[in-house]
Amino acid sequence: MEKGERIIHHRLMSRISIRWHVAPEEDGQLLRDFLRNSKQISRKALADIKFQGGEMIVNGEDVNVRAMVKSGDVVEIIFPPENRSQYIKLSPVPLTIIYEDEHMLVIDKPHGLPTIPPQNKDEPSLAGAILYYYEQHHIPTTFHAVNRLDKDTSGLLLIAKHRYVHDQFVRLQQKRGISRTYQALVHGNVVRKTGTINKPIARKDGSIIERTVSQTGQRAVTHFSVLDQKINGALIQLKLETGRTHQIRVHMSSIGHPLFGDSLYGGSNEQIERQALHASSITFEHPLLKETMHFTAPLPADMHDAYKALT
Repeated sequence: MEKGERIIHHRLMSRISIRWHVAPEEDGQLLRDFLRNSKQISRKALADIKFQGGEMIVNGEDVNVRAMVKSGDVVEIIFPPENRSQYIKLSPVPLTIIYEDEHMLVIDKPHGLPTIPPQNKDEPSLAGAILYYYEQHHIPTTFHAVNRLDKDTSGLLLIAKHRYVHDQFVRLQQKRGISRTYQALVHGNVVRKTGTINKPIARKDGSIIERTVSQTGQRAVTHFSVLDQKINGALIQLKLETGRTHQIRVHMSSIGHPLFGDSLYGGSNEQIERQALHASSITFEHPLLKETMHFTAPLPADMHDAYKALT
């Protein structure tokens, strides 16, 4: 997928379905084995398809899992509707959709919007905004975030439209097949123009929210490079090898370069009122189309202004 390309599908969807063609090496398998082994559909998902209103179709005919498939057959699975959580309040928040197809969305999340509902269920959330969007477009599924961003972190967030493709993205993540890049504004003169921070991170004693570098923590690795150095701060690019809570914020603070706006970890909020962190790009192979996709999102206005104000 070309950088920055926008493909938006607004077709109303009454059901979620996927089609596959049976390959020569899959000839003679039971449908159950084809779906379990070749397409990695779980036993529970197959049971839900059977008992919760889904369908299994081969060459246009309804079948069961004991049907035998042959090379060239067209297998279609219609997934049952997914139940939505009663705890997620629908939020008519405008979405910046970078990409959409029948299986996934790429969203440019604004800062100030939590990914999932906080304890105050009346506060808008990205989950509520996605479910509102699904309701408007008759998409019979629930919220499946592949990655999450802190409330005050902006940028690209990947949403699976149904449980099957979410499972495929989870497998891809486990193989490090999803590459995410961040940009941040940090205090001070970053002497090393490229570097790797390899420091374990744990929850800080006595705090539910704050994290800290600790030898008792989980492995955490962050790679960074300086994009532009000013006298009193720098614009840097970061890639995560691991995905710990507050990882970038903790790691940059630990080497003396906290993020602007990040008062929790030593940053000043004089130039910007939230941590100056933005998920700027994401690259992955689409689990179903098998195409490499790359998306970018420019710095939002508040970070752009703070960056221009650096001397």
